[in-house]
Amino acid sequence: MRRFLFLLFFLPNFLFAQIKEEPTPPDFRIRTITAGVTLQSLADTTTIKNAITFLNQARTTFTQKGYEVQTIRIATQNLHELVGGMPNKGTLYLLKQIDQIATQNGLPIAIGHLLPANQYEPNLANWVRQLYQETDNINFSLPIASEAEGIHGNSIKAAAEICQILAESKGGEANFRFTTSANCPANIPFFPAAFHEGVNSFAIGLESPNVLTQFFAESNWENAKANLKQRLEKELKPIEAIANNLASNQWKYDGIDTSPAPGLDASIGEAIETLIKEPFGNTSTLAACALITDVIKNLDVKSCGYSGLMLPVIEDKILAKRAIERRYTVKELLLFSAVSGTGLDVIPIPGNTPISTIENLYRDVAALSLKYNNKALSVRLFPIPNKAVGELVEFENPYLTTCTVMAIR
Repeated sequence: MRRFLFLLFFLPNFLFAQIKEEPTPPDFRIRTITAGVTLQSLADTTTIKNAITFLNQARTTFTQKGYEVQTIRIATQNLHELVGGMPNKGTLYLLKQIDQIATQNGLPIAIGHLLPANQYEPNLANWVRQLYQETDNINFSLPIASEAEGIHGNSIKAAAEICQILAESKGGEANFRFTTSANCPANIPFFPAAFHEGVNSFAIGLESPNVLTQFFAESNWENAKANLKQRLEKELKPIEAIANNLASNQWKYDGIDTSPAPGLDASIGEAIETLIKEPFGNTSTLAACALITDVIKNLDVKSCGYSGLMLPVIEDKILAKRAIERRYTVKELLLFSAVSGTGLDVIPIPGNTPISTIENLYRDVAALSLKYNNKALSVRLFPIPNKAVGELVEFENPYLTTCTVMAIR
């Protein structure tokens, strides 16, 4: 009888206590865990392989904690530091070896700036075309402005030539792996602006617009700023705790790039429209951009990278839709960058855009970066062959959405 009573009253409670509740998946992804490494030379594949081992362990740790990790990535020091001049056939051969390792392990690699600041090489664009054609995972950039030297005119010239020559490949999509950067710091986890300095380290990049969308659905202008800060810190502090536990003498933790990077099912355009109750590009879009940036730049977590508002036109279905509706222009995107954004990203422009126009746009962004306290900005343009302003363009890349070709006046 006693045994029966024990089973009747205590066994159900015992069994219930053993049932662990499944954690609720967060409303965002970890877009990337990016490892920054300093190679001894371009032949130093051992350091690359060690970084891959660490990244796989880090991804497993975050996955076991309930987070979806979309990608792992590696950034090296700037290529010119390893080459010491204009890259050549030998450089390409060694990069192809690195690219093979990247392909085998399913991750991209950024090699930073191809040339030192404000340098020009007339054959660089042709070399870059060959690099693109013979590799699949190598990302690269050029610096167009810095606090120390101002606007880099020679770099702007070289960058425009690269942008134009890459437009000849894959219907313009080749520029996905190239960007110009103005005052971008080392150890940004997002590509293609990433490059590394210092000891081996890692950083986190997020895809978190859905958190903002859900929050703004229940908020208004009066309480949005303070309450959004609390909400984001609640989401990010557990990530920071996991990252701190992963850090060691071999791997320094750089922080979280708090930029809410969008994806095709995580629209920053939708988040902004939820707050302003208007289509993106209408009045108060600028105010919303400023509000979001004020919050994400002042979170109580260790931050790094851009930590700004990303508005990548063809990576966000709402932004692409509003571009098709002509609710905003490249000029408005520049305006948003002045108060919030990270520059001009993945913008389709006419394939016959003069190279001088591309140079001038780079120069505008470089000037904007210097004017606003050396703000980190980058520019990634997609000249689309045989397409004019207003025509629709589709892409092979599954992470890009249909959009209209935009004008640069």
